[in-house]
Amino acid sequence: MASHAETSHSIAERGQMAIAEQSATFKSVMGMFKWGSLWTAATLVLLTMWFCTPAGFLPAAVVAVIMLALGGFFLRSKPSPGH
Repeated sequence: MASHAETSHSIAERGQMAIAEQSATFKSVMGMFKWGSLWTAATLVLLTMWFCTPAGFLPAAVVAVIMLALGGFFLRSKPSPGH
């Protein structure tokens, strides 16, 4: 019967993933967190202003759209400097 160390070693070996694949995975996960956080924050602002203030839906929607536009501007991908 194989020991635990042998079976866990056969599942994933250190250093076997290509660097390009690691980089692509990292960029994808960071993008999901970045844009997901922006959408979550805008949704929270919309719902808070709509239901917890006398402002109503239209001003809340305007603020949420402005927040999404500014967030999209500041969170967009910047060109990487050539090294």
